[in-house]
Amino acid sequence: MQLPETLEGWLGLLEARHGQAIQLGLDRVRKVRDALGLPQTCPVFIVGGTNGKGSTCAMLEAVLLAAGYRVGLYTSPHLVRYNERVHINGRDASDEALVEAFEAVERARGEVPLTYFEHGTLAAWAAFCRAGVDAVILEVGLGGRLDAVNVFEPDCSIVTSVAMDHMDFLGDTREAIGFEKAGIFRAGKPAICSDPQPPETLVRHAEAIGARLSVSGRDFGFAGDQGQWAFWLAGGSRRGGLAYPALRGVNQLLNAAAVMAACEAVRDILPVPMQAIRQGFMLVDLPGRFQVLPGRPTVVLDVAHNPQAAGVLAENLASMGFFPETWAVIGMLADKDVAGVIRLLRDRVDHWVACTLPGPRGLTASRLAEIIRECGVSGDIVECDSAQAAYGLAHERAAEGDRIVVFGSFLTVADVLAARKTS
Repeated sequence: MQLPETLEGWLGLLEARHGQAIQLGLDRVRKVRDALGLPQTCPVFIVGGTNGKGSTCAMLEAVLLAAGYRVGLYTSPHLVRYNERVHINGRDASDEALVEAFEAVERARGEVPLTYFEHGTLAAWAAFCRAGVDAVILEVGLGGRLDAVNVFEPDCSIVTSVAMDHMDFLGDTREAIGFEKAGIFRAGKPAICSDPQPPETLVRHAEAIGARLSVSGRDFGFAGDQGQWAFWLAGGSRRGGLAYPALRGVNQLLNAAAVMAACEAVRDILPVPMQAIRQGFMLVDLPGRFQVLPGRPTVVLDVAHNPQAAGVLAENLASMGFFPETWAVIGMLADKDVAGVIRLLRDRVDHWVACTLPGPRGLTASRLAEIIRECGVSGDIVECDSAQAAYGLAHERAAEGDRIVVFGSFLTVADVLAARKTS
């Protein structure tokens, strides 16, 4: 078979080849990893959790870059271009680098079937090895224990939060989900948990395997006022006078403190000076996480798609100040807790614009509008056939001093970002 010569061709091939988008398990991925023959030669971080993974990865990358390291970062999903998933030294990987990496995985896999995500994960690893990075950050796609990134051996693992999401795959209780998240921990290695109330299953698993568990609020933490914040470690160590991270939101100090705890835990193999931490927090950037766009009306983009993230978004919206009217552009996937998200945001929204998301998991605008009404929303609800159309309608009707909040899915935010880039 002739292999594709372009990134678009590769992505099309992988989408067409593997009908099952999610197929948990490590045996197949481990076989192809071994066949690639690209051993780990630098420190590896694996970052999992229900919410906060992306922000934590972005801050850790920014800090390590500020310290002068060449960093490989793998995240998912992307917003606009696939290249966003693979960062090499702070930049999206080139099409050429990704094509070369996809080819390497294809030749190594032989007859072993891989899903789209698995192939992409191994390709990211191949790209990092070819680039000769000094540190690698891998974001878990789903769960942790059986996620493809878990075939690599972390020198430090971070679990950001444990909440109800992906219950069909991970279990329908927080304890079950916590066990899956804890699967990225390793014996004798630092295991950072920025959830101040971790499930007992996570704590017990860490203890059972001998991981060096540090929990937010118990082993490390933060305190702050309006101007600055401080990080502390159990035992008395403290770093004060820190500027707030450039990422907006009331939850970002949880993520920032976890990054500092991780840097402290690996200081013997990857030393990071305090100045690099300060600089990294000031320069970090991550689209789609409580991202406030310039211009009027004010536009907020947030990929919040589960109740925990919606609760944080509601807090962040409350802290923004006064806006006469708030317009919600919402599109969600059918397998999410749609009602749970809407209930947490209904008191922050005056006008709802529901949109249809594409694909078999996408919820139609009409069904989404029904759920919004079932949640007791009394204001007006408009239906649109796409996120771009919904955003256009909201932008047209909103007054200059109003606020538009786009949320509910990565797909919703990506569609609006793409519309703004072409307008």
